[in-house]
Amino acid sequence: MSRLPDRLLIVTDRHQCAGPLLAQVEALLTAGAHWIWLRDKDLPGAERLALARQLREATAHHRATLTIGADLALAEAVEADGVQLPAGADIAAARRRLGPTALIGVSCHGGTEARRALAAGADYATLSPIFASASKPGYGPALGTGALAAATPSVALGGVTPETAGACLAAGASAVAVMGEAMRAADPAAFLAAMRRALA
Repeated sequence: MSRLPDRLLIVTDRHQCAGPLLAQVEALLTAGAHWIWLRDKDLPGAERLALARQLREATAHHRATLTIGADLALAEAVEADGVQLPAGADIAAARRRLGPTALIGVSCHGGTEARRALAAGADYATLSPIFASASKPGYGPALGTGALAAATPSVALGGVTPETAGACLAAGASAVAVMGEAMRAADPAAFLAAMRRALA
């Protein structure tokens, strides 16, 4: 049985926000988001730690799940719910460090990588890019929804919108991850409502 906290994973990117990232995430949480992935890998360490602490407070307040991207020490420091590791990372070591209940995901770009990650003990694998992505133009090639049945549980990432999310679930994804559409949303509540309809 999948341990995923929700069918929708919100991925942060402060560069795409019209205003402060924390305010955008808070608005999404208030609108009903349940799972946040702190990405923003280019932040200096001290700033990323401060942001992670703020997001931990916000997600705890809303009883939501916080995943930290690619930094076990930071995930441990802020007592995050989990970590998103790069493909090929030592999943067993992450599990030992964060504990048996930690939610461990791995970023994969093909079915073989995803199956290896899940066999090594990951709770889920993100597969990307499923579609061409405005957030990462030229990144690909797009895998297409057919890749999502290659490993389960999988989270579809890359170019996912309210118009394409349902097709991802139909193709075998357990959840979808959205960055640009969520970060750029002028009306986070309307965006969340559209995503919930698509994922129902």
